[in-house]
Amino acid sequence: MSASELRYGVIGTGMMGREHVANLSHLPGARVTALADPHPASLDAAASLVPSAARFSGHRDLIDAGLCDALVIATPNMTHAAVLDDVLGTGLHVLVEKPLCTTVADCQRALDAAADHRGLVWVGLEYRYMAPFARLIDEVRAGAAGRVHMVSLREHRNPFLEKVGDWNRFSANTGGTLVEKCCHFFDLMNQVMAGRPERVYASGSQMVNHLDERYNGSTPDIIDSAYVVVDYDDGARALLDLCMFADATHDQQEFAVMGDGGKIEACVPSDVVRIGIKGTHGIGNVRTVNVSSTAAYEGLHHGSSYVEHQHFLEAVNSLDAEGRRASSQASLSAGLLSVAMGVAGSRSITTGAPVRIADVL
Repeated sequence: MSASELRYGVIGTGMMGREHVANLSHLPGARVTALADPHPASLDAAASLVPSAARFSGHRDLIDAGLCDALVIATPNMTHAAVLDDVLGTGLHVLVEKPLCTTVADCQRALDAAADHRGLVWVGLEYRYMAPFARLIDEVRAGAAGRVHMVSLREHRNPFLEKVGDWNRFSANTGGTLVEKCCHFFDLMNQVMAGRPERVYASGSQMVNHLDERYNGSTPDIIDSAYVVVDYDDGARALLDLCMFADATHDQQEFAVMGDGGKIEACVPSDVVRIGIKGTHGIGNVRTVNVSSTAAYEGLHHGSSYVEHQHFLEAVNSLDAEGRRASSQASLSAGLLSVAMGVAGSRSITTGAPVRIADVL
């Protein structure tokens, strides 16, 4: 395919859908030509960003209109599977928001359907494109930390944001916090680990957030805090420390990788990467690098969504004359594995026992 303008349809125009519209509006070579959402207010809000885009109340009508070369799926989590059922097989290029689906079975169904899909299919795991995290990943892959033995990820942040109808207050809709939110962090673990995740142990609960809310008589059930330990098949292990009632914090995310050759850590939003090499550096004496986003649009995720779209567009434009697919940087397999790790963690919280990844796949 040539590098001519790629026409995008955005399915789901709530907060994340509009984030994609805004990013694509700043990206040379991309044009949003169609929007779909059953919620009129969301559709109106997105249309205000791209008044020339056609508007549809359902995704099937958008697909049938033939106005798009690529689709962004940004509908509520629990609808991803049904939308993918209609999209995979069309030949259109697809970027589906995380989590891929809310269950492992639905993720696997999407993976199977994508095997015969002619277009490129990516999962929106954009945290790997945050500038400090991308630098950390590059340093680790270049061997700066030596053989990786431990990974630590911490997210201390605000509670879940308000969505249309507050659908994200219930695990049945989101897949649970460890799937909805933490698939990003499980994906980051997998970016720097040489082995594959083998076993998950987690302890977590709903301590503070949303306890005073009621929806048709039901109280939200999403957890707001957890510790999650992931054992890898090469003996390495990773830890996630999640707290969603820690708004008053300096850095929302901290990502550290420890190997036999040193330690590398990255912090967001302070945009700092610290590199400590054994034999060269010591405690309090490491190399500090400021790594800020250079994206043309920062958006909600420190420029990472823009970089994600840059890579996606470049991959589409790299397809050969026969339309053979470029490799997916954020593949459906990566999306499935990040969901499986979240499902295993949720099950561990419920049972109080470690859960093997093989038992949820």
